[in-house]
Amino acid sequence: MAIVDYLLHLDWISTLSLLGVFVLLAHFVPYVVDPFCIRSNGISGPFWARLSDAWLGWVSAQGHRSEVVHELHKKYGTFVRIAPNHVSISDPDALQIVYAHGNGTLKSDFYDAFVSIRRGLFNTRSRPEHTRKRKIVSHIFSQKSVLAFEPHIRQHVRELLGQWDMLCDGGKKGVSGNEGEGGWRGREGRVWFDCLPWYNYLAFDIIGDLAFGSPFGMIKAAKDAAPVAVDQAQAIASYGAEEGSMDAEKPVCAMVELPAVQILNDRGEYSASMGVLPPWCRPLVKRLPWYAKGNKAVKNLAGLAVAAIAKRLAYPTDRTDLLSKLQEGKDDDGNPMGREELTAEALTQLIAGSDTTSNSSCAITYHLAHNPSVQAKLQKELDEALGLDDDAVSTFEQVKKLPYLQAVIDETLRVHSTSGIGLPRLVPEGGLVVNGKTFPEGTVLSVPSYTIHRDKEVWGEDADDFRPDRWFEKDQALLQRAFNPFSFGPRACVGRNLASMELLIIISSILRRYEFVLEEPGKTFDTREGFLRKPLECRVGVKRREAVIL
Repeated sequence: MAIVDYLLHLDWISTLSLLGVFVLLAHFVPYVVDPFCIRSNGISGPFWARLSDAWLGWVSAQGHRSEVVHELHKKYGTFVRIAPNHVSISDPDALQIVYAHGNGTLKSDFYDAFVSIRRGLFNTRSRPEHTRKRKIVSHIFSQKSVLAFEPHIRQHVRELLGQWDMLCDGGKKGVSGNEGEGGWRGREGRVWFDCLPWYNYLAFDIIGDLAFGSPFGMIKAAKDAAPVAVDQAQAIASYGAEEGSMDAEKPVCAMVELPAVQILNDRGEYSASMGVLPPWCRPLVKRLPWYAKGNKAVKNLAGLAVAAIAKRLAYPTDRTDLLSKLQEGKDDDGNPMGREELTAEALTQLIAGSDTTSNSSCAITYHLAHNPSVQAKLQKELDEALGLDDDAVSTFEQVKKLPYLQAVIDETLRVHSTSGIGLPRLVPEGGLVVNGKTFPEGTVLSVPSYTIHRDKEVWGEDADDFRPDRWFEKDQALLQRAFNPFSFGPRACVGRNLASMELLIIISSILRRYEFVLEEPGKTFDTREGFLRKPLECRVGVKRREAVIL
């Protein structure tokens, strides 16, 4: 009681001073005690990263975490301390240890920042719960199952080509009131525009069609917009609690049209930055203006999913898509997903399937426009394989075995590294040994894809360069050991087959029909990173290839 009385009677200067001492001790003592054996293992890193999670939070919020961590590995070596209990490991062999089946590692509390409606396959941390969910979902993404989605994908690619044909033919100018965004005719007989928004529209329409039963209509409208439920509970009530129970007399729930792509961007940056902060401080940090914006994006994204799922369940259909297969899925006890879980999983597919596809498509277009000889070589392969087929949209069967097309895609996934940050894993009871260093339970380990994709021992001295021919010159087993675009182990991307099919169809169809040059040939490919590395823009000059004008 005497201590409490003393504290209550301190003046504000003494109180702040005492608080500062406590904060200092709370960070300095763990560093000295070294409970995770990071210092004793001889692992170093930025000064503030040794003492506080705030350093990584600040770096993540700046939008270039992968590049910053990559430079740290150049300075400090294979092991870098990026937080008091977090070690980044830039060794391809560590993938087989940190993320492997049966090693006991778990997802860290980083993933708690990605939960909105409820935990889905991506952000559940419970091993039994993840196993249950993966059993329901994994069969949906088998190679055989995803072939059923091909007609939907090709339909939306065809719609995009129609829009670009109009731009190339001068039949349409301007998008969203801005002629520069929609395209304008100019030098060299080309139409010039930023292709990134178009790839966003395409990816959202495809995954919206598959995950929610109908596209958002972004390609047709040439606009980033989607309906979002103002009140999630009201959305469910308005569309009826049971499938097929739409009541025409009930008022439709309040909707607003919001920019879904921007919401997803804001949510990714917010969650990736919030996730590296200690759980105890997150409720306080959410009140800061930048984080408050991101928190709102999380809610809006959930509102988008709730509205779309509620509408789909009110109007049953026999179409084959991701949602219908999710509805059919059952766990080992024969139990299907409930509405809330179904909505959460559909939202997971929307997030995973839109960003990755649009980012990668844009990056591929940039690198091909930046490397005309690579573009010409790819188009030669496409012309020889597809001939003068009247259908402008490739089929998966036509392009799935084209080696140079696959090399171009793989090389872009390596250089661009859409998922570039090291995904964090908690060391289990009993510890984990990586490259001769022992880490005790509770240590967070990660292997950054951005850095291992630039390992010169694997990829060569020109590892920073875009050069698809390297995939034919080097030992494939060696390259695959260090190639990690979809993660590794039991938590690897379950939608890999779908993503691969989408990219093969999209890139082959577009490059067979058009040729690209950069508007500013010397301009770098600028990105900003949240959970994924996202391009900021890609302005290109486009024209129809004469050989395929039908």
